[in-house]
Amino acid sequence: MRTVLMCHAEDAFDREGLAAWLASFSDLAGLVVIEETGTQKQARVRRELQRVGPLRFLDVLAMRFYYRFRLAAADHAWMEASLAGLRARFGEVPAVPELRVSSANAPEVAEFLTGCKPDVMIARSKQLLSKRIFRIPKQGCLVMHPGICPEYRNAHGCFWALAERDLDKVGLTLLRIDTGVDTGPVHGYFTYAFDEANESHIRIQYRMVLENLDALAQRIRDIAAGTAKPLDVTGRPSGVWGQPWLSRYLRWKRAALDKQPVAAAE
Repeated sequence: MRTVLMCHAEDAFDREGLAAWLASFSDLAGLVVIEETGTQKQARVRRELQRVGPLRFLDVLAMRFYYRFRLAAADHAWMEASLAGLRARFGEVPAVPELRVSSANAPEVAEFLTGCKPDVMIARSKQLLSKRIFRIPKQGCLVMHPGICPEYRNAHGCFWALAERDLDKVGLTLLRIDTGVDTGPVHGYFTYAFDEANESHIRIQYRMVLENLDALAQRIRDIAAGTAKPLDVTGRPSGVWGQPWLSRYLRWKRAALDKQPVAAAE
């Protein structure tokens, strides 16, 4: 099975950890590394502002500041430890062809993928892929989406399921990319015994991948072999979500703490 990983340059979990994991059970044929420009990041900010409006966007910004100053340091330490564990288990990323681009849909991406001849591409990208790109791998491009689809599509599905107290829908969806936003055929749901009172939403969404690597690897093999059948999601509600809000984060954490059992008095 020949594979390609598409990921962002700043995400070491993907670029180092998942690349080594992918190479452990497949022929990793190449890496597409996205180095976004400031203009692209500003455009994403403008889209979120248009989507939620100026008042709610302040809630989004407040969550960003809160995360940066209250949560990021602990998550960074956890990520470093997790990467060390992945290196110990899978080794270093092998030397493979690498393409660095600012756009996942650049013409050179299509040329690179055609040369790599992948059966499957794992897309860990914030950018939507065009049909011209996602149709190149023989068995398609797969997304490990942090959220249960179709109920929690688009961004931060784990966060919103937690904030909505929809705890049975906190998980990861393995799906094949199509022309919509997380609307492609679903090939599996994965979760773990998350600790919502003590883990951040960012840590939970990364652990959804980390705790299910063996199961994900087997499902990807099945997809590449053409033996995996998509799940039927007919009739289920579909929701498109966005960036986390501080107001909903604080409400979620209060609910999670209230749910914890009280220790018996000695």
